[in-house]
Amino acid sequence: MTQKTFSHQYSNGLTLVAEEMDWLESAAFALFVPAGCAYEPAGQLGLGNLTCEMAQRGAGKRDSRAFLSELENLGAETSASVSIAHTTFGGSMPAESLPAVLELYGDLILRPHLPEDQLEDARLSVLQEVRAVEDDLAQKLMLTLRGRHYADPWGRSPQGTEATIEGLKMSDVRRWQQGYAPDGAILTVAGKIDFPQLVDHVDKVFGQWSAGRPVLPAETPPARGYQHLTVESSQTHIGIALDAIPYAHPDYFQIRGAVGVLSDGMSSRLFTEVREKRGLVYTVYASCHSLRDRGAIVSYAGTTAERAQETLDVLTAEIRKLYDGITADEIDRLKGRIKRALIIQQESSPSRAGSIGLDWYYLGRIRPLAELSRLIDELSAASINAYLKAHPPANLTVCTVGPEPLVWKQ
Repeated sequence: MTQKTFSHQYSNGLTLVAEEMDWLESAAFALFVPAGCAYEPAGQLGLGNLTCEMAQRGAGKRDSRAFLSELENLGAETSASVSIAHTTFGGSMPAESLPAVLELYGDLILRPHLPEDQLEDARLSVLQEVRAVEDDLAQKLMLTLRGRHYADPWGRSPQGTEATIEGLKMSDVRRWQQGYAPDGAILTVAGKIDFPQLVDHVDKVFGQWSAGRPVLPAETPPARGYQHLTVESSQTHIGIALDAIPYAHPDYFQIRGAVGVLSDGMSSRLFTEVREKRGLVYTVYASCHSLRDRGAIVSYAGTTAERAQETLDVLTAEIRKLYDGITADEIDRLKGRIKRALIIQQESSPSRAGSIGLDWYYLGRIRPLAELSRLIDELSAASINAYLKAHPPANLTVCTVGPEPLVWKQ
């Protein structure tokens, strides 16, 4: 199967990136707008999320109800979210509906209603997201961990806080939406497409889009170290982060392979040592987390309060032991699993639309699946161990959520 990918740069700065999947009868799109929570003023955290919610409440000739009804009539399943770097709108639909769906989102970007009489409903919706995080202690832990490990604004939570969201005004929402800029925006499409026709249609829909990008606030140093959040619970949630490298780094798959040995599957070290042998946890994992120019290894363990200290000690020891090296058997067992995670899951049009957008953001190009497969095949214990030896674990950050703080041994 030949991978057919395309890109086109418009004069206003918008980049169209597409992949033809002509065996499908569907298409999917994702529009990455450079208006993530990293750009928010420090006193207005959650503004991007509130604006994203308001932007979907009517646009062009359609009020909120008519806008959603039209999407439904076109067979579109859509979503919207705010991340560190982007506000992203996306959806999947029958291929013949793609032009009309893009026109609706052209209205959303260029001609949103932002109805003031729906501001409080939208505020309530995003406040519920904040409160849901407070109730989900594992998620709260991981957001706290990233916020402590990365320099602000790169460790922020897109949900914001109750206090900052309560203070947002309609004028703030309008100002933020007017900062939705084509310069740096990425529109991705995957599925059954005709690329020359798509280029012309996107120009018709988004060609008049113009706005200045928001400005990133100055970075502040990360807190790092150890932080405990006290909650009344019979459980303790433990998170550890340490410096790694971003997806764009040439050695990224060396660290990805190492983390696979640590955490991928029931033969992984964390599952075997922390859960199976000692029975310390109900959940334990580690993963690579990447921003555009920095990255981290992030690990989590959920355990009982009584066994929390032992769990932290064992989890820390396993992370440090990883840097002593891995074996050929360990990485060979995991190559197929890593391929499934990185390649097979990308065979649907929504997954590909998201993946090629992130490729373009991180790499400035689409990484072919054949290249991805080759990078994984080339992994070896020798190459991974050489990387680990040259880059010992550094700058660990630890967060815990539970009834009592733990002893963190640096």
